[in-house]
Amino acid sequence: MAKLLYFAGLVDQLGRASEEAEFPPEVTTVETLLAWLRGRGGVWESALRGDAVRVTVNKQFSVPAAPVKNQDEIALVP
Repeated sequence: MAKLLYFAGLVDQLGRASEEAEFPPEVTTVETLLAWLRGRGGVWESALRGDAVRVTVNKQFSVPAAPVKNQDEIALVP
């Protein structure tokens, strides 16, 4: 499972500081991860819109095309 970490205002908006998640097969990049998370609807959609967050994968800031795997530690930073 991947470890997802949420920082700063995202903690208040999303109601959690972290979670563990098993990605479906279509989640292979930072971009598809964000789309999957936005698909939860409501506050997820607005909090993670467009360029509202930066993403680190295994403690390295990443571009939208960067790969993600279920074993990664992924942080979302506003």
